[in-house]
Amino acid sequence: MRIGLLTDGGYPYATGESRLWCDRLVRGLAQHEFDIYALGRSAQQEERGWIELPPQVQRVRTASLWASADDGRGHGRRDRRRFAAHFGQLVAAVCSADAQGPEGAAGSGGADGFAAGLYGLADLARERGGLYAALRSEAAVRLLEAACRAPGARRSVQSATVADYLTFADRLERTLRPLSLDWYGDDGLGAADLCHAASAGSAALSGLLAKRFFGVPLLVTEYGVQLRAHYLATAGVSAPAEPSVGAPVRALLAAFQGRLAAEVYRQASVITPGNTHARRWQERCGADPAKLRTVYPGVEAERFSTVGDGPDSADPATLVWVGRIEPAKDLVSLLHAFVEVRKAEPGARLRIVGAPAPGPAATAYLSYCRGLAAQLFPDEAADAHSAGDNPVSFEEMGGPEVPELPDAYAAGGVVVLSSVVEGFPISLVEAMFCGRATVSTDVGAVVEVIGGTGLVVPPRNPRALADACVALLRDPERRDRLGAAARSRALELFSVEQNLAAFHGIYLELISRSPVRRPAEAVDAAGEPLPFANPAETYVPGRWTAGRPPLPQRPPRRPDTAVPVGARAGAGESDV
Repeated sequence: MRIGLLTDGGYPYATGESRLWCDRLVRGLAQHEFDIYALGRSAQQEERGWIELPPQVQRVRTASLWASADDGRGHGRRDRRRFAAHFGQLVAAVCSADAQGPEGAAGSGGADGFAAGLYGLADLARERGGLYAALRSEAAVRLLEAACRAPGARRSVQSATVADYLTFADRLERTLRPLSLDWYGDDGLGAADLCHAASAGSAALSGLLAKRFFGVPLLVTEYGVQLRAHYLATAGVSAPAEPSVGAPVRALLAAFQGRLAAEVYRQASVITPGNTHARRWQERCGADPAKLRTVYPGVEAERFSTVGDGPDSADPATLVWVGRIEPAKDLVSLLHAFVEVRKAEPGARLRIVGAPAPGPAATAYLSYCRGLAAQLFPDEAADAHSAGDNPVSFEEMGGPEVPELPDAYAAGGVVVLSSVVEGFPISLVEAMFCGRATVSTDVGAVVEVIGGTGLVVPPRNPRALADACVALLRDPERRDRLGAAARSRALELFSVEQNLAAFHGIYLELISRSPVRRPAEAVDAAGEPLPFANPAETYVPGRWTAGRPPLPQRPPRRPDTAVPVGARAGAGESDV
């Protein structure tokens, strides 16, 4: 079976989201062939190169969404009218008041117009090209302005200015760039048996076109709903909104992403959320519940077996926090809670293991947390490099104190998560594999992951967080009991093996339900199959090329750009 794996800003690049679970999927399903179609998000990402790819990856085709992609083509008068009609349909659906909004309610009134406009632009790009110039043209800006000021337009876009129109047109051209790629042919996605998209955003656009042009079934996997992340970033919850982007542009981007996600969910044969929390988001964004199959992310249990199965050498009076340090993790509440923990248990310690998330805001947040720790514990420095009895330490992964990720979880008897925003809490799963009792805030998929094997408290409640930590610090038997139950649950639900088995079964199911697509050389003039058109070795798994279009060679990779499989960029870094 040939799988077209569609990624956006991740696999096979050495940095970015989705690269780890995609790599585990490709390596674990060696009986299938994979073609990777990857969208690059930055020059830095592309300069870092790819990870080392296994032999079942037949080829990799990439496209950059960050750089200029002018094909030098223009449209004649007839094609300009055609573009105006389709683009007008698309932006009218985006600007309409019933378009998808951050509150999650999916409007359906403009869905048909959005789909007609999107596929009309795709047909135009395939036949004539020239979308780069057309989407950035004065005509496109005028159509966008008319849609924003039309009766029934969303109130949030009616105040848009010319600068807003230009900014949105630039973003829209980059998002729609997959429509203009040369991936759609018998030597590309037309040869795939199945398209597997790693998100419902730009990556899935190629899957939509493969289904439209060739009837290739589409599978969409979202371990973190991209639309939810977009709304949170737009609102400045998980990351500060871009100061150069005004409110009308943010509203237009949110509405477009909502419409696109709804169309992807409508066309997908199967949608696999990574947890119930993501599933609820997808349902509210228009996904048919009958198409949804929850498939939990796979974590390498073997990596944590030394801690989980080995002798317990942890300091029972130490609390451990692991992750990327950013405002959504709410370390401020954790530090205030630890003040109360120290009052009840004077010998308690808190080890914060991680690094700031990318960006100046996250770096500033780390500095603020260090200063707050020094203020709350004035007699003891909050510095990882000073020895002794410091109650709070900030440590980075790979240092002398914590050389590897399992060492972080092995350092304490209780693992704490204090987030106010969380998708799938990968750090909790890792702690569970290590057999650690946990205290977590009730956000995202935390309750679903823990399943009664840890203590859960409301977010932004330092008093409740402190009480739960003290309860476990004072009860070693309960800690051991919860830790053992947590490890058993993790091995049952969150291992790589269960993840691979689930996707293998879905692949076979989708292929069994898909109509047979015979190549032109395998049928006669009447459309009947020709005997022995394909030799028997065509159907043997492996690198056979008989009966298939020739596969171009993968571009060479510099040895210094590859990273070891399984390497992680930072402590508690999520691969979902």
